[in-house]
Amino acid sequence: MTLTPTRPTREHDLASPLVTVLTDRCAGCQECIVRCPTGALAMDSARWVAVADQALCVGCRQCVRTCPFSAIAVAGPLLVTERIALHTTSPAVVEGDLGETRQGIVGWEDALAEASRCLDCPDPTCVRGCPTHNDIPSFVRALSARDLDEAHRVLRRTSVLPDVCSRVCDQAVQCEGSCSWSLAGGRPVAIGALERFITEQAPVPPPSLPAGGGPGTGLDVAVVGAGPAGIAAAWQLAEAGAHVTVFEKAGTPGGLLGWGIPDFTLPSAVAERPWEQLRAAGVELVCETPVSPEDVERLLGEHDAVLLAHGAGIPVTPPIPGVDLDGVEDASSFLERAHAALTTGSRLADLDAAGAARSISGKNGPGAGGSGAVVLVLGAGNTAMDVARSARRLGARAVCIDWMDARFAPVRPDELEEARTEGVEVRFASTVVGLDGEDGRVTLARIARTRQEQADRRPEILAGTTEAVEVDRVVLAMGYRLDTSMSTGRQDVPFKKTVEEYPDRRTVASGILASSSPEFARHQPVGRLSLARESARVAAAFPRGTRVWVAGDALVGPSTVVEAMAQGKRAAAAILEHQPRRPGGVRRSPGHVVVVADSLGGHTRSVADTIAEVVGTTGATVEVCRLQDATRAVLARADLLVVGTWTEGLVVARVGPSSATKEWLAALPPLAGTRAVVFCTYGVSPKDTLAVMRRALEDRGAEVVASGAFGPGKLAQRAEDFARGLRSKLWPGPGASRGASEPTMRAVER
Repeated sequence: MTLTPTRPTREHDLASPLVTVLTDRCAGCQECIVRCPTGALAMDSARWVAVADQALCVGCRQCVRTCPFSAIAVAGPLLVTERIALHTTSPAVVEGDLGETRQGIVGWEDALAEASRCLDCPDPTCVRGCPTHNDIPSFVRALSARDLDEAHRVLRRTSVLPDVCSRVCDQAVQCEGSCSWSLAGGRPVAIGALERFITEQAPVPPPSLPAGGGPGTGLDVAVVGAGPAGIAAAWQLAEAGAHVTVFEKAGTPGGLLGWGIPDFTLPSAVAERPWEQLRAAGVELVCETPVSPEDVERLLGEHDAVLLAHGAGIPVTPPIPGVDLDGVEDASSFLERAHAALTTGSRLADLDAAGAARSISGKNGPGAGGSGAVVLVLGAGNTAMDVARSARRLGARAVCIDWMDARFAPVRPDELEEARTEGVEVRFASTVVGLDGEDGRVTLARIARTRQEQADRRPEILAGTTEAVEVDRVVLAMGYRLDTSMSTGRQDVPFKKTVEEYPDRRTVASGILASSSPEFARHQPVGRLSLARESARVAAAFPRGTRVWVAGDALVGPSTVVEAMAQGKRAAAAILEHQPRRPGGVRRSPGHVVVVADSLGGHTRSVADTIAEVVGTTGATVEVCRLQDATRAVLARADLLVVGTWTEGLVVARVGPSSATKEWLAALPPLAGTRAVVFCTYGVSPKDTLAVMRRALEDRGAEVVASGAFGPGKLAQRAEDFARGLRSKLWPGPGASRGASEPTMRAVER
C-alpha cells in the first residue's frame, strides 16, 4: 500500500489538515477532484491517481465522503472561522409580551463574516438537505456581493416564504445539518440567519405576473387550503398566468402561519405578507368556506384542476379516561384563541376565572409559580412549547409532559431552552393515565412516570408512580392526523415518505449519506431525511384523481412549513406541465412524452426509438429510457407515457409482458388522467400481453389511448406507421401531419 504524504497523522499534533491518498485504492475517477471546493486536489496524469496540495486544504473532508473507494483520509483541524453567535431575547416580563425572541444578524459586518464561511461547494450538500432545494451557495454569494436583488432572485426560484422559513425551519436537520462543515464534525454556515438577513434588508418581492401570457394562461385552478402548501401553489400558478381561487375554511388565510405559530416566533407582519401580495396579484381568496369531499366534484366542474392542500387538522386524542371533560381542548383550538387574545391585547376569560378562583382559595401559595391558572400540556414537542409559552403570556402556569425520555424527544433544543427560561415546567418520562373532574369540568390529572431505554421502543408506564396534579385546563398537543374522508378515492393518500433501498447514485456521490448523523444535526440522519422528503415532493407531482392533486399535510400527514411549500410548488408545476381541462375544454396535446422500453437493444428498443423519433417531430419533448431508469421523478414529467416490452413465456402455456415489466407496472405511482400507450414485440404470438399492460395502467388511473403488437417482418415500417397514427391522433393539425419540425428528444441513459 502506498501512502502519500507520510507526515505524522495524530490529529492533536497537526496545526493544519493533512490529506493522505491511498494510491493503490485510487482509481482515478476524479470524484474527489470535481467536488473539492478549494482546488486542493488534482490528478497525477503519469500515475492516474489523485494528489493533494496540502496548502489549499481546509479540512472539510468532502473528498473523504465522496470517494467511492475510500482512498482518501484527512486528518487535522477544520480551517474555518467561528460561527456567528445568534442571540435569544428573554422578556423581563413574559405576560403579554409578543416580542420576537430569536434575533437575527444585526448588521452587514456580521452577515459578510458569516457568508465568508461558505465554501461554495461544487456539489453542495446543503441544497440536497433543503426540502425546496434552495440554491444556497448562490444566494450567499450574492449576499457577499451586497446584491440583495440577486439574492432574492435566487431564492424566488425555489421559495416564496424565505422570511417565514428562515424563522421557523429546523435548519439543524435540513440545510445546516447538511452543510459540509457539519458533515465534517464542525459548525455549519448559519444559512437560516443569512436568509433572514436578506429578507430583513430588502422586502420579499411580490409575484411577478407575466405581461404577455404565461404557461398557465387559460387555466383555472381551485386550491383548497390557504396554508403554506396553498400559498406556494397559488403563487406558482399566478406567476404562470393561471386564474387561481383559494378556498379556506377559517376566517383568515395562512393556516398555521396565522394562528399556529405565535408572534414571538413568527411576527404577524411576516405571516400575513404572502397573502397580502397574493391578493394584490389577483388571487381570489374565499374564506369561511369549508370544502367537503362532495364539494370536490363540484369544483372539478367549475375549474380545470383542483389542488387539495387542506392540511391535517384532526388532533390525536389519547385513549385515557376523562379526555372528554370540559376544559380539555386540542392545541389548534388553544393556539387560535391565544393568538386572537394576545394580538388584540385581550384575555382568555376561562384562564382568568380559574386563576382568580385559585387566588381566592389560596391554592397558589408561595413557590407555586404565580396566581394564574394551571395549564397542563400533553406533549413536549415544538407545538406543545408554543402552547405553553402562549399560556405563560396569558398569565397562566404551564406544565408540559411527555412520556418519552428527554434523550429521544423530538423537541428542538432551542425551543426547549426558551420555554424553560420563560417559566414553563417541562417533564419528560411522564404521562397522563387519567383525568378527573367536578361538574363535568377537568380539575385533576393523574400522572405516572415512564421508562424508555431506546428511541425506537415505546415507553412503559411504571407501576406505583402515579401522582395527582390539580389543573384548570388540559391542552392536547400530541400531533394531528388526516381527515380520511377527504382522502376517499385518492390513490396513495396519505403518502408514506420512503427511502429507496438503493438511493439515487447522484445523492450517494454527493457525500450527504456518508456522515450518517452529524452532531450539529442532533445526530439525525440528514441524508436519509432529505431522501424521504424528496420522495414526498416527487409524489406531489402525481394526480391523486382525475385533475386532482394533493400537497402538504393533506398528502403526507403532519410535516413542516418548508416541506408543505415544496410540495405545493411541485404540485402547481405539475398542473402547469399537464394543462388539464374540465369537460368541454380543449385538451392540450402532450408536451412531454416519456417512452419506457424493457430492452437494452433489439426489436423493443427499435420500436421505442421509432415512436420517439416520429412523436418528436411535433415539438414535444421526448425522453427515452430503460425500464430501470424510469423513476418516479421521470414519470412525473409525462403528459404521455409510452410503455414497451417483449413477450415472455411459451405460446402453449403463458405468454405475457416480461417479468421485469410486470414488476415495474405493479409499482407505478398514481397516474390519474395521464394518457398512455402500450406496445409489445413478439416472436410467435402476443396473446394477452397488451391486455395485461392496459389493465395495470388503468388500475393506476391512466387513460390508455393506443396499443400495438409488433411481430417479425417489416418491423421498422409497421412501427413507423403506428407512430404516425399516434401522432395524428394526439397532435392533430398540419404541423404534425407534415412532420416539419425537428424532433426534440432527450435520452435517459444511466
